[in-house]
Amino acid sequence: MTNFLQAIAASDPDMYNLIIWEQQRQTTGMEFIASENYQSAAVLHAQSTVFANKYAEWYPGKRYYWWQERTDVMESLAIKRAKKLFRSDHANVQALSGAAANLCIYWWLLQPWDTILWMDLTHWWHLTHGHPVTFISKIFPFVRYGMSDIATWRIDFDAMRALALEHKPAMILAWFSAYPRELDYERFAEIAHEVGAIAMADMSHIGWLIAWWVLKNPLDYWFHVMMTTTHKSLRWPRWALILSKGKVSNPLKKPEDTIENIPTRLDRSVFPGTQWWPHMHTIAGIAVALHEAAQPDFKEYAQQTLRNASAMADEFMCLSYSLVTWWTDNHMIILDFSADDTLNWSIAEKTLDAIGISTSKSTIPDDPNPPFRPSWLRIGTPAMTTRWMKEDEIKIIVWLMHDAFQHCDNHDYLAWLKKEITALSLQFPVPWL
Repeated sequence: MTNFLQAIAASDPDMYNLIIWEQQRQTTGMEFIASENYQSAAVLHAQSTVFANKYAEWYPGKRYYWWQERTDVMESLAIKRAKKLFRSDHANVQALSGAAANLCIYWWLLQPWDTILWMDLTHWWHLTHGHPVTFISKIFPFVRYGMSDIATWRIDFDAMRALALEHKPAMILAWFSAYPRELDYERFAEIAHEVGAIAMADMSHIGWLIAWWVLKNPLDYWFHVMMTTTHKSLRWPRWALILSKGKVSNPLKKPEDTIENIPTRLDRSVFPGTQWWPHMHTIAGIAVALHEAAQPDFKEYAQQTLRNASAMADEFMCLSYSLVTWWTDNHMIILDFSADDTLNWSIAEKTLDAIGISTSKSTIPDDPNPPFRPSWLRIGTPAMTTRWMKEDEIKIIVWLMHDAFQHCDNHDYLAWLKKEITALSLQFPVPWL
């Protein structure tokens, strides 16, 4: 890392200073945004290699440009590793982001005006799943399922099945961004197969937990396609994987539009259907990250992340905080401030930011408040687990958070708490610093 920084310092001191300042912030503060993590030194270095200089249009063994011997081997290695890790028949490693991957999936597996059945906008929605502000909502009609009621925090599968039988969707989408429990993938798949729909899972927030069998894999429950971003909890570059079941064939030749041919249809949807040249240096980082994720210590990391989340949930409840679903099955804890007259997400988020802890706001099902003023605060344990904090440290941090909430108007006290947070953070450095 030092050589790269020295080169930047010599070329562009302003940019060098920005990098150093951000590096210091990440080192001295605590990252509890559920969708952020730290990449390893190897992954960061791989993205800064000479693969950044290479065009590699199309796919391994079928490139348009010459001198692809190394890029072909590298991308093939990434595909092989992704298939093994996620137990899929095929993996496309060229999608530029989760949003781009979702568009590829919709646009090339469906026909314009095909109906998509997905989570209600007010129940943990996401922009790329048909929000009215996106162009995709003007092409596909979206029918929305939701939770049965706030008391049970469960998806109403009977109502979903009734909607599926009525509207005959071409795709049923399983997804969540702030739901701390497992989904019933088998029930999703049963309804999709009953109406002849493609079963798709957007697992961007929990792909890493699926990789090591810590949480269930939708592909093991008859889902046809699964997308996961790679830059959240996976500790990988900012990218996406599209994983699928079915027959893999030559992407240069258009296959029939059947469910069996989904892997090849998806390859053609990524290139040339939706985006053009892949970023080979990022795919190099993905290949390295996939290798890291296949190691036994990554499984220990995934398990420790869940133990830390459970410890955090338990400690918050001991302090009489209200948690969405009253527990967590994954890495997220959602604090509910909807019934609190003195503390809301805005005060909580700003207070924690003042002491060096990053978190993020979140909406709730049928939230009476708008998205920029929601009722919940979302906290995630992956990043600080990457720094190998364990249950004892997590419990201390909960008490420091609670202490900050109790003194949110006392700036001198918050400044003292920030020093405590910094001191504890420095005991658990970011791995590559």
